[in-house]
Amino acid sequence: MPLVNVVLALIVVGVLLWLINRFIPMQETIKGILNAVVVIAVVLWIVNIFGLMHYISQFRVGR
Repeated sequence: MPLVNVVLALIVVGVLLWLINRFIPMQETIKGILNAVVVIAVVLWIVNIFGLMHYISQFRVGR
């Protein structure tokens, strides 16, 4: 995926999230959860695009 497409997708997601936060009335806790879910999804998407998901999946927690 070309870098221009990634940047455009990030801009579109950011503008959509801003529009939702600005013009759709909802509780602050719900907005916080929505923002966190979108940020986590975008970070995972970017990690997957750059091919780093394989390295992250090898991390072990605990025994």
